[in-house]
Amino acid sequence: MGAMPFSDFLRGRKAEAEAPAEDVSRSLSATFARSEKLDVVEEIERSGALGFWATDAHGRILYLSPAILEGLGIDFARASGEPLQQLLVPVEGDGDGRSLGLRLNTRKSFANLTVQAGDAQNDIVLRLSGRPLHDNDTNFLGFRGSAVDVTLDFRSEEEANRLAKFDSLTGLANRHRMEQRIDSTLHAFKSAQRSAALMMLDLDKFKQVNDTLGHAAGDQLLQQVAERLTSVIGGRGEIGRLGGDEFQILVPDMDDRGELGEVAKKIIQILSQPYSVEEGRAIIGCSVGIAVAPYDGIERDELSRAADLALYASKNGGRGQFRFYAADLEHEANLRKRMEDDLADAIESGHFTLEYQPVVSLEDNRVLSLEAQYCWADEERGRVPADTFLPVAEGSRLIVPIGEWAIRRACEDALSWPDSLRVSLHISPVQFEANGFVQCVEQVLADTDLDPTRLELRFPEKVLLGDASKLDKALGSLFKLGVRLTVDQFGSGLSSLAYLRRAPLSALRIGAQFFEPIMGNDLGDMDLVRAVIALSDAMGMETTASGVHALDLMNELKRLGIDQVSGFVYSDALSNDQVCQELANGEWTLAPTDSGTQRASRRTVFRKIGVIHEDHYYDVTLRNLSRSGAMIQGLEDVPVGTMFVLDFGQGQLAVCTVRRTMDDTQGLEFEQELVDDGAGGLCTRHRVSPYELATAGVPLAALSPGKYAMAPDSGAGAGFAQFNLSASAPRQTGRKEAVQV
Repeated sequence: MGAMPFSDFLRGRKAEAEAPAEDVSRSLSATFARSEKLDVVEEIERSGALGFWATDAHGRILYLSPAILEGLGIDFARASGEPLQQLLVPVEGDGDGRSLGLRLNTRKSFANLTVQAGDAQNDIVLRLSGRPLHDNDTNFLGFRGSAVDVTLDFRSEEEANRLAKFDSLTGLANRHRMEQRIDSTLHAFKSAQRSAALMMLDLDKFKQVNDTLGHAAGDQLLQQVAERLTSVIGGRGEIGRLGGDEFQILVPDMDDRGELGEVAKKIIQILSQPYSVEEGRAIIGCSVGIAVAPYDGIERDELSRAADLALYASKNGGRGQFRFYAADLEHEANLRKRMEDDLADAIESGHFTLEYQPVVSLEDNRVLSLEAQYCWADEERGRVPADTFLPVAEGSRLIVPIGEWAIRRACEDALSWPDSLRVSLHISPVQFEANGFVQCVEQVLADTDLDPTRLELRFPEKVLLGDASKLDKALGSLFKLGVRLTVDQFGSGLSSLAYLRRAPLSALRIGAQFFEPIMGNDLGDMDLVRAVIALSDAMGMETTASGVHALDLMNELKRLGIDQVSGFVYSDALSNDQVCQELANGEWTLAPTDSGTQRASRRTVFRKIGVIHEDHYYDVTLRNLSRSGAMIQGLEDVPVGTMFVLDFGQGQLAVCTVRRTMDDTQGLEFEQELVDDGAGGLCTRHRVSPYELATAGVPLAALSPGKYAMAPDSGAGAGFAQFNLSASAPRQTGRKEAVQV
């Protein structure tokens, strides 16, 4: 490509050497005295076994073999005079990492430096050797050297290394590389006292895709899963496929559980959207377990085990969820198994009942329908909240017989109500997808002779993401029966808005999550509510809001055009006997009340926690908990305005202020709101690092991962004097509270 043979280049240099005034000529003449040697060089170069190069004292190219020029995709006219380091760069990981320019500047010999074309469009890889040339006065003249083309060997080795580190199907890191990355990250971060999050992912219903559509479709789906995960994580972390349908994500420098929870929710939502494969349309789900170093482990084995336990808990919780690791997860698994057994017995023993919460028309305060709510009265546990046992029932599929019982019981109760009053039931995705669901509804309606238009079935958005043909058939059959169909908790997940036009739906139901103060202002996110109302109107559907507990909020919803409302602003859930008593008085209307306050829903807890005040540590009972505050019992003489630090255990500390007090009970407001823990509970956004506790006096080796807590004798309490709490110390009461575990 316009370049002379290296032998001609050297002969030219020899011709220059015959001028007596040139020291360079004498040097080259002494070096290449015999013409036969030049002929051998020319033959070697022509064979392609070896190439040659030369630069001047400034590193500019004097010569490149034709084979090298061809590999670089340029001719000699373009290469001549260019710095060699612009055309050739060391490959990643070769030598000490210095650039070729720096090596040339040292003016020292080098050998077997692996370089590649600076232009990524050219694939050539060379093994470069060179030595400096000097004249008799030791003046540096430049470099001369050789180059061996190792492109094929290098690319083969590179591919072998890639296959050893990356999954051949998805291109993600494989198990071996993820283990190396986790080990190296945790080792480096331990010395720097930095955090890292590890997520374990398991695809739900993936086996069903393989069984129904074939393994080729399964492979296509896994490739799309990898693409979706990459779109969510981006450059924030490394994603690996451990094999089958198991994935792992390492996210350095992230310990904010609020942010991690949002990432997990986004992963679950995006992986639950339909997939298009050659064999058809596929729907799967995803469960996520999360562990964070150093809180849940400082070595790979313990952190991976913690993430695995969290994943197991999320799958047992009904799938399609995320869970953070907690020290009591193993104990929780045993409790869950026991609850499953007790639930099965409760079905046989008839320990389930239904209560009904009125749904009221905002136009005239008339009760239009009653929402059925599950109640379980257990001999040992007492009254068990539905949000405690329903996830267990869904995970064990006990929700199917429980749901069948509920439909029959609700229809039987509705027979004693006026014909204008509907009964409404939430239908779990597990229940909806079970064989014979439509036939069950049809049989109950036939047995009870209830007017089908009085039965409302509420489906979560997740149901709309199921198999399109099965979904159309099931909803179409229910619609033909005359049953009223509603999308429940609209806006809490992902669904196709286009499907709302196709499905025979009567209403959209907005859940309480729209009205949490954390979403924007004291009334919740009214812009989203306004958008849902507009969408519902455009589709010819009614709009219902649930979980409305404040009069101001109800008035705002009425102004926006919400049709119906349920919540404490009108009434709590009632037994069927109470419903019948209300109906006996004639037309049922309910006046809204302002006795409630708009706040995050509170969970009754009853467990022991710690309170830090100055350098004192107290044991108290946590009575209830919300995102923004809590109620504790066990301290007396606590004035309003006192600041505490609540110790929930496992490094969870929350700064709070006493807003109201009565005897030994205080209502507290948190300085920073709690976040969702993925299991229907709450947790602090951040935790106290074990490194910080070690600095405060607790040996790091004594902090068992996931189990550490501030203890009265830890010596760490004094480290929180910086909160500048009230100087008046509360007095611990002698009252002993029962603790429910």
